[in-house]
Amino acid sequence: MPVASACHILVKDKKLAEELKQRLAKGEDFGKLAKQYSTCPSKKQGGNLGEFHKGDMVKAFDDVVFKRPILKVHGPIKTRFGYHLIKTIYRS
Repeated sequence: MPVASACHILVKDKKLAEELKQRLAKGEDFGKLAKQYSTCPSKKQGGNLGEFHKGDMVKAFDDVVFKRPILKVHGPIKTRFGYHLIKTIYRS
């Protein structure tokens, strides 16, 4: 079963997600922004979700992690939890 590692920033508001994505594009640190803005408990680890298998996350999230280019910030991706900015670190 495919495995991956990813970081994300989860916020309730699409506008905020878009602003954070622009800040990341300008070189701001993903982990620092995650700690400051994310509503997910993973914010304590700078948004790092660790390793997980395909199917462990909601489909919209999985699709980004397992299908889109790694080490790029994707989003905002809407799920029932809010809006995610997702960066896949690696996958097999």
